Amino acid sequence: MSAYERAFPRTAVGTIEVKTLPASRLLASHSDGNYFQSNNGLFMPLFRYIQSNDIAMTTPVEAEIEPGIMYFYVGSDYADADLEGTDDVSIIELPERTVLSIGVRGSYNAENFARAKAALLTHLAGQNTWSATGSARAIYWNGPYTPSLLKRSEVHLPVAKSTSETE
Repeated sequence: MSAYERAFPRTAVGTIEVKTLPASRLLASHSDGNYFQSNNGLFMPLFRYIQSNDIAMTTPVEAEIEPGIMYFYVGSDYADADLEGTDDVSIIELPERTVLSIGVRGSYNAENFARAKAALLTHLAGQNTWSATGSARAIYWNGPYTPSLLKRSEVHLPVAKSTSETE
């Protein structure tokens, strides 16, 4: 089946928006190095975990860059299931959160991530409503066999209402 459950709606390519992500349960695979240096090493433990626990694949896949952490969202069918972590995979519960998001098309690489992150930081600098509260994360919507020109991703920067907002 090619239609995966989506954890939240996509941000359109080239659009910058503030959006609220729902509280979520995620599976996490950690590395000591940069995400872009250890990408393949992070995917397989997560994939083996969902296979061995008969958990359906969901989209997107989320990534922290430094150090590298890859996250799989747990779909609604398993949101309350009793899941146990392993040596390679931990279970993470995230509360509802607000992010500044930009939609991106193209390869999943460090250069595209850096360009999108810079656009978000420039956008934040030009307004006084929102402030960054954490590190940017990569959000990947397509699998590895999707041609680069068709791949969709986002970069999310956690934000909160700015305390220095003026009216």
